[in-house]
Amino acid sequence: NYKMRDWVYSRQRYWGEPIPIVHCEKCGAVGVPEDQLPVMLPEVENYEPTGTGESPLANISEWVNTTCPKCGGPGKRETNTMPQWGGSSWYYLRYIDPKNNESLVGKELEKKWMPVDLYVGGAEHATRHLLYARFWHKFLYDIGVVSTIEPFKKLVHVGLIMAEDGRKMSKRWNNVINPDDVIAEFGADAMRLYEMFMGPFTQSVAWSTSGVSGVRRFLEKVWKIQERIMNYESGITNKKIDSLIHKTIKKVTSDIENFRFNTAISQMMICLNALEKEENISMIHYSYFLILLSPFAPHIAEELWEKLGYKDSIFLQSWPVANEKYLQDDEIEMVVQVNGKVRDRLMVAADVNEDGIKEAALKSEKVKLFTSGKEIKKIIFVPGKLINIVVGE
Repeated sequence: NYKMRDWVYSRQRYWGEPIPIVHCEKCGAVGVPEDQLPVMLPEVENYEPTGTGESPLANISEWVNTTCPKCGGPGKRETNTMPQWGGSSWYYLRYIDPKNNESLVGKELEKKWMPVDLYVGGAEHATRHLLYARFWHKFLYDIGVVSTIEPFKKLVHVGLIMAEDGRKMSKRWNNVINPDDVIAEFGADAMRLYEMFMGPFTQSVAWSTSGVSGVRRFLEKVWKIQERIMNYESGITNKKIDSLIHKTIKKVTSDIENFRFNTAISQMMICLNALEKEENISMIHYSYFLILLSPFAPHIAEELWEKLGYKDSIFLQSWPVANEKYLQDDEIEMVVQVNGKVRDRLMVAADVNEDGIKEAALKSEKVKLFTSGKEIKKIIFVPGKLINIVVGE
């Protein structure tokens, strides 16, 4: 039970699909024959409100006045138009085959592309538009127009961007953020990047202008480090940066696919901080970084790409693929605990065995402060993460 309510399927406005009905004094409401569909909106320069509560179409007499499809006598077109659901409940099918004048969608193309892989909408869509679209699609399935019983494979809700005061943006509360003002002060890329960085995609988050400032500074750093780029053939070799770049490629790729845009940007910030500490940066490392950044900040990425000397657009480049050999760490950080409390952190070889870790931990001067003169009852080892030394009091 989806708790659906009766749906008023008419709007008193110009923009909308005309309802294909002709009103005849003799025959009543008559449906427009299929061979006369679709009924098109009239092309007019102005479509002001009527002042009577009727649709603006009611004032366009040359469109309203027609003949009854049934008796041939005088008739008037229905002037109400369909709501936005009328078109948005099936537009995805028309995208597949937009120039087809013979049918809604060609059967071969429909079978190739349907169902839609991903539907993104607000939380309210789950109980409104999603249901309407599924209703239309199931009807089209029943009459043999589509081959899939469901239109969408997956639904992802997008959270609302709230005002800085934590409330929903509203003219009534005078708390609406004007995108034009933000772009004028910080740039379009900074605004785009901040919207994706401000929180999880599916959660509502309050806007913060200071947050845009922080993202803007990140982009300024991206621009500035181009001054330290050297050609890859010049002999720059840096295993640490190689590893970080490929880890960043892997994480950003995965995060984009899973709508974790905020953590993808966070990883790029970590990567940039490491690049900033290098005296010289290789061309290939910086190029990879710009490609990863380009979906989030397209304008600055494209301009920097051109400044590097590339002729083709950054958006024509292949997406980088992480090389597995760079994803394995030579060293890892092991947390050393004594009775469950962190007492030291050791950098050890990634392939070190349990005995080696125990030996290194027990030799640590920081650890000795808490183990000296005490009985070691047991040592708990969690590979790749921590070692916990349990001592008697």
